[in-house]
Amino acid sequence: MSTMTTKDGTEIFYKDWGAGQPVVFSHGWPLCADAWDAQMLFLGSHGYRVIAHDRRGHGRSAQSWDGNDMDTYADDLAELLNALDVRDAVLVGHSTGGGEVTRYIGRHGTARVAKAVLLGAVPPLMLKTAANPDGTPIEVFDGIREGVRKDRSQFFKDLTLPFYGYNREGAALSEGMRQSFWLQGMLAGIKAAYDCIKQFSETDFTEDLKRFDVPTLIAHGDDDQIVPIGAAALRSAKLVAGATLKVYPGAPHGLAQTQPDVFNADLLAFIKG
Repeated sequence: MSTMTTKDGTEIFYKDWGAGQPVVFSHGWPLCADAWDAQMLFLGSHGYRVIAHDRRGHGRSAQSWDGNDMDTYADDLAELLNALDVRDAVLVGHSTGGGEVTRYIGRHGTARVAKAVLLGAVPPLMLKTAANPDGTPIEVFDGIREGVRKDRSQFFKDLTLPFYGYNREGAALSEGMRQSFWLQGMLAGIKAAYDCIKQFSETDFTEDLKRFDVPTLIAHGDDDQIVPIGAAALRSAKLVAGATLKVYPGAPHGLAQTQPDVFNADLLAFIKG
């Protein structure tokens, strides 16, 4: 396996396939780089270098007790890009990974970045506050913490239903996709998975989004039951100068897996554009 070691000694697993302009993927919670397989196969076959890593504590990366915070996630991504000497990259982040990409740009700038894509991403802020009345109440995230703490195996199985929109009438349920989600989730260390809930729900990315100075695609399903579009993409699109907003009618949070052909085509068009 390909790995790199961060400055605090954490081993990070990554995939690095193909040649050409690099497209770097950051995955959602509680998954790993495998969540991007459909996109990596597609873009790799179209002449791009595709890179994805397992966030610390997730997948095949080391299960660190400390460092499970958004700043460190962003710094880990920076170390990976530096180690692989990635330049002119397209950064693609889903959900929590969209937060990771956003914080990376906020902390490290865009010297290595050509474009950015935020898909179903958590910025600018998921949590409901006085300043963010459209956000999700803290009780919801407390429930997620309780589910992970008590029986994360069952919690992850149940989570697949709203994640992929399988709880909607007429949805074409894939049991294999549900099992893949469960497997990826169970590969994550429970400490990292638990800590990450606070990071994706309570981190305010407003100032990071204002630092974007590259072409940015903000994509979101309008039936996203995990990261509701109103407090996420619709607000982020107003904060990123010149951003392109793409709304997928009726699409769920995991639309890159449920509608890969549609999303892949849009992703390729944006990269080429």
